[in-house]
Amino acid sequence: MGRLPRAYFCFANVNTPWNGHFSTFDLVTKKTPDAQTVIRIRDFEIGSGDFVVMAGPCAVESEQQVLKTAESVARSGARILRGGAYKPRSSPYSFQGLGVEGLKILAKAREATGLAIVTEVMSETDVPVIAEYADVMQVGTRNMENYSLLEALGKCGRPVLLKRGLTSTLQELLRSAQCVLMAGNPEVILCERGIRTFEKATRNTFDISAVPVLKMVSHLPVIVDPSHAAGLRALVPVLARAGVVVGADGLLVEVHPNPEKAMSDGEQSLTFEQFESMMRDLQPYIELQAGYRDVQAELTVVAGGH
Repeated sequence: MGRLPRAYFCFANVNTPWNGHFSTFDLVTKKTPDAQTVIRIRDFEIGSGDFVVMAGPCAVESEQQVLKTAESVARSGARILRGGAYKPRSSPYSFQGLGVEGLKILAKAREATGLAIVTEVMSETDVPVIAEYADVMQVGTRNMENYSLLEALGKCGRPVLLKRGLTSTLQELLRSAQCVLMAGNPEVILCERGIRTFEKATRNTFDISAVPVLKMVSHLPVIVDPSHAAGLRALVPVLARAGVVVGADGLLVEVHPNPEKAMSDGEQSLTFEQFESMMRDLQPYIELQAGYRDVQAELTVVAGGH
C-alpha cells in the first residue's frame, strides 16, 4: 500500500461526533491539514520537524546535582533542561522543592551549558517570578484544569508545556489549551504523559494513540513523557522510541546522577549512561521519521497540483 498524502491525515477523518466536540476549540484545531504551530526557544524550534529532547531531574536538589546533569544531557543531545523548583507532591511529608533558590540554580545551569529551561508552575501567583527564569512554563498533570493558572499563563510571555491530566480526555486537554490561547498566548506544547487506568504494572498507561490523534486535530506541537508513563526506568527508552515512531515533536524524560538517592521519582529516572544510550538508540528512528515527513510533504505538493 502506498503512502497517502498528508491531506488525508486531518481531523476530518476522526469519527464524526468527536469532530463536533473539537470544532468548538477554534484556536487549537487545524483549519487546514498542513497547519502547524512552530515555537522558537532560544536558537531552536519545536514543531518545525526537529525532535527536541527535554531532560533532567524531577526535582532541583542541589547546584552540583543540576550542573552535572545539565552538562551530561547537553553532551548527549538534549536541548532543554527540565527540573522542578516547586514540586507538587501527593504527600505533604515529601520534598516540596527549593523554590526561588532552585530557579537560580537552573538559571546557572543554562548559563553554563546553553540549555533552555523548563520548570513547573503550580500557582498563578508564582507565574511572574518563574517567568523571569524559565524559557518554558510547565503545567503539571494536577493543574491541567486550574483555570486561574491557565489564564495567568496566557499573559506570561513564555511558551507553555501543558501536561495531560491523570484522568483527562483529549477533548479536555484541548479545552485547557484553548483557555491559554484565549488568554493571549499562542505558544502551547501538548504533553502525553500517561493516564490512570486499572493497570498497576506501570505507573500510568501510556496512551500512544493520543499523539497521532492530537497531531490530526490540532496544530500545536505534541511531546511525550515516557518517565511518568512508565514509572520504571527500564521501560523509558522503548516508550520514548514509540513516541518518535508515532510522530511526536519531542520528549520529556527524567535523568538523575544517582537515581537511587533521588529525592523524588528516582525509580523512573535514567542514569547519565542510560540517557546517552537511549539517545543513540533513538537516532535511526528520528532520521526515519524525518525522511517520512519529507516524502509526505512532496506528496502533498503533488496532490495540491491536481
